[in-house]
Amino acid sequence: MSAPRLTTLENGLTVASWAIPGVETVALAVSADTGARFEAADVNGLAHLFEHMVFKGTHRRSARQIAEQMEDVGGQLNAWTSRDATMFHARLLAGDLPLGVDLVADLVSNPRFDEADLVREKEVVLQELGEARDTPDDIVFDHLQEAAYPGQALGRSILGDEASLARITRDDLLGWQAAHYAPQRLQLVVAGKVDHDALCRLAEAAFPGQPGDAARPPAEPARFAPTSRHDKRRIEQAQLTAGWAAPGHHDPAQEAALLFTLAAGGGMSSRLFQQLREERGLAYAVSAALQPYADGGLMSVHAATDPGNAAAARELVGQVLAETAKGLEQAELDRARAQALAGLLMALEAPQGAADYLARSLAVHRRFVAPAETVARIKAVTVDEARATGSAMLAGAPARAEIGKHKPAA
Repeated sequence: MSAPRLTTLENGLTVASWAIPGVETVALAVSADTGARFEAADVNGLAHLFEHMVFKGTHRRSARQIAEQMEDVGGQLNAWTSRDATMFHARLLAGDLPLGVDLVADLVSNPRFDEADLVREKEVVLQELGEARDTPDDIVFDHLQEAAYPGQALGRSILGDEASLARITRDDLLGWQAAHYAPQRLQLVVAGKVDHDALCRLAEAAFPGQPGDAARPPAEPARFAPTSRHDKRRIEQAQLTAGWAAPGHHDPAQEAALLFTLAAGGGMSSRLFQQLREERGLAYAVSAALQPYADGGLMSVHAATDPGNAAAARELVGQVLAETAKGLEQAELDRARAQALAGLLMALEAPQGAADYLARSLAVHRRFVAPAETVARIKAVTVDEARATGSAMLAGAPARAEIGKHKPAA
């Protein structure tokens, strides 16, 4: 697979293509390095609602036409919003790339934002919020985020809440578009069977105009300030989570943190899975994850257990993590390393994985980080580095979020 090609158009739009031999499809993404952490508290949920509203129609297409034109050619179109990024993505046959570029550009550049649509779509988001609240093993992670970053944008829900959604107006959506979706703040990424020069011509036609001039407010810096939250609703299982401050995207210790997290709870062979589930039978589900941001990160552990076993499971999680930081073995590190490398390289063999990697690389690092560079950093992590990074993360008090009618953590 050849290296990607990158071009910056006169209007500031970044166009990137990654040709993959032997495929007949393309994965397309328009990414914006913006999300819920850029919102003001009174309009929490605005980034996610914007993502929903562009699908309700543009000045050239109705909502039905958006769906039909993509599915007429067998394509797939979707989008997602996180705390620090938003992405609109499509999968198509290579010959239908012109439609894909034109349609996605139309979504982010020409949304209609009809007032009646806004009223209806707020109801849809409220249903999405209700579904999340009714799913304890989903909403507990929102609670953990709030416990880790209390009173901050990074700690607020991506979906918002009833009060903040009610306050969002059409003018708020237009202001968000002007501030966050000007061409110089977007990346158009295509991977698969793609010709870069032809893609640039499509992009110039689909994204006309000059760079926007609306000032974009900076994201509030992340300040890990651990607290605890306990939702005492009566459910069959206790949902337990804990989180510790972790290295961010630009921290040299990020790869060591990733491998420590994988060794501790990244799969069926991990220490947490083996000891909590296989040896003690304290949990059906147990895992650990690392979420890096530009200015910090969060290592988290989740376990679902019988309420009567909550205290024992919580104690064992802490014990296993401490033991991993102290005595991580070379074989465990090598296994975690293999997991990380396989996940990365397997994903890159498909157009969707390649497009996602390229888009994230540009958003986070402002350049293409070659997979070989990432592989080299992962391969360079030593047992001592992984242990030291694990110990550093666990040195501070954790944030905790739990759901269930069990005794809370002291």
